[in-house]
Amino acid sequence: MKKLILMSFFFGLFIFSCSKDDPENENDIHVNIKSTISYASEPMANGEFTFTLTNTVSTATTINYTISGTATNGTDYQTITNSISIPANTLSKSINIIVIDDTTTEGDETVIITLDATDNNVLIGSSDVATVTISELPEEFLLSPDDAYLYMVNPNATPETIALFYNLKLISKTKFAVGQQAAFSSFYNDNGGESDIMKTTGSDPGLLGLDFMFITDDNNNGATSNWYYQQEQNIKSDAIEAYNKGMINTFSWHMREPYDGDYFYASEMTQFQRDNALVSILPEGANHEYYKQKLQKVAEVAHSMVGSDGNLVPFIFRPFHEFDGDWFWWGKAYCSPQEFKALWQFTVTYLRDTLQVNNILFAFSPDSSFFSAAEYLSRYPGDAYVDILGMDNYADFNNQGQAALDSANEKLQIITALAKDRVKIAALTESAYIVTPSINNPISGFYANHMYNALSDNNVEIGYMMFWTNTSNTYCTPPPGQPSTSDFLEFVNKPRSVLQNELPNMYTLPQ
Repeated sequence: MKKLILMSFFFGLFIFSCSKDDPENENDIHVNIKSTISYASEPMANGEFTFTLTNTVSTATTINYTISGTATNGTDYQTITNSISIPANTLSKSINIIVIDDTTTEGDETVIITLDATDNNVLIGSSDVATVTISELPEEFLLSPDDAYLYMVNPNATPETIALFYNLKLISKTKFAVGQQAAFSSFYNDNGGESDIMKTTGSDPGLLGLDFMFITDDNNNGATSNWYYQQEQNIKSDAIEAYNKGMINTFSWHMREPYDGDYFYASEMTQFQRDNALVSILPEGANHEYYKQKLQKVAEVAHSMVGSDGNLVPFIFRPFHEFDGDWFWWGKAYCSPQEFKALWQFTVTYLRDTLQVNNILFAFSPDSSFFSAAEYLSRYPGDAYVDILGMDNYADFNNQGQAALDSANEKLQIITALAKDRVKIAALTESAYIVTPSINNPISGFYANHMYNALSDNNVEIGYMMFWTNTSNTYCTPPPGQPSTSDFLEFVNKPRSVLQNELPNMYTLPQ
């Protein structure tokens, strides 16, 4: 019997207010509770309650609560205790509701948590009750080709873009496309020509990674002699070639900071630039018009990429990636969650509604610093603005042992569950173990065991994964003749791995 967990929110009364209409005192610290994942299927994903403080406390905060509902603690779901401790200087902590599967038909059952008491002078907030409903459903939701557009950021997307969304969702059930950044333009030992993956396997990757960085650079003046304009033409040509081959295109955007247009790494910027870059491109910001000009360039490129079939080339757009780190100027150290969400939402609506770009899927991709759905969603702009729930992850694959590989798999389980819940696509949007021969040597079994198992175990479902680029002295996918070449060949021949030669028609909806 399959049990699915459906989440719903119940909000408490303003118990510490003078009247029910009074807001909470902004100077007090409150704790609130909510359920984070609206549904999850056992045993692959768990229900989740999240306890959140309105501000951090310098010591650990203990929260006591009552567990009620029609489901039995320890019988219908794994035992949970009646208290939780939020660590010092931390805003939130989550607990999982893990369903215990049985053969008895019991109908819907509930798990209700009601906040009772706290320490550290923390008050009970207005959201003091949350409920998880454990339901028995006959089968998992299946997306219909005719309904795919309803779950997309742009319901007016081109037919090929809608088909790409649907087919990525479909193949994620059993397979994932294997891609590489700059596969057509950057090679190990500068050995040009065919992609390094083609040299090794006989097939191009299933997905090609590209970047808007040079295209939107301030130095791109549109002259045929201009190096940046030449890169723009090369990148567009590569994207069109990939589309004509039936591959998938994804564009990241290492956008230069908006003051001098020189850097994207925060470490190379002035303190003023770091503190103000993102806020300055928001509506009403000093550099907002500058940012709109950059988006207009993105739209110009999107409108100009036409395949041999006469159709616009669909692509995945992954702006402001790894935003939970501090190495890019759009990282969490330099903006609030609300500011990041506002920037994302403006970017989507301006491209979609004002500039009428209808051949984009939008990918949201933090780095790997999250450990719960609540953390993953802390800067999430909303389902109306995201098609793909991604993750970049290098740290867990950097020869850190089995515990790190298990952690990578657990994070992919989280985004798998969220993608199922929201009818989105999960993906490992960027990853690699970067080999520099004689300095950073290959890991035995990295591809066929470490990487593949993390991407496949515990019912993980991702539409694609992308290796980072090969360069003159490093590789992320081994060309022929390297110690790890046979390992990579085993990886791409595993049941779930798909290169270009095995991709279905990604740009036509099944009849």
